[in-house]
This record gives sequence, structure tokens and C-alpha cells, in this order.
Amino acid sequence: MVFDRDDVIFQVVINGEEQYSLWPDYKAIPAGWRAVGMSGLKKDCLAYIEQHWTDMRPLSLRQKMDQDAVVA
Repeated sequence: MVFDRDDVIFQVVINGEEQYSLWPDYKAIPAGWRAVGMSGLKKDCLAYIEQHWTDMRPLSLRQKMDQDAVVA
């Protein structure tokens, strides 16, 4: 499996809920995802995700919680 290899170039992708993932550079990015502009070896892409994905909650949940906090 390509995700088990350390010599494959990946892209960092993000979806509409602002959740990050890796995607092999040689494959088309699936619908609902877009590249964030970071590509490289798996370890480098994972480091990028760790640095930038600081809140694991989906965007819709964060927005709902923010809205509920304003109402309360």
C-alpha cells in the first residue's frame, strides 16, 4: 500500500470541515478535498498537519459551539 511507503511524495489536503489528510501526489484529489500547498515525504506532510491542525473538531461543530456560547 502506498501509505506504508516512506519514499512516496504526498500532498496535504483539507476538506470542507477543515479536516486534514495525506494524498498521494500522483493521484487526482477526490471531490470534497483540496490541496493546501504542502507536498513532500510522508513524515514532512505529517509534521505540517500536526502543526496546522490544532483543533480536531470539524468546522461545523466549532461553529455550532461558538453559536451556542453566544446564546448562553
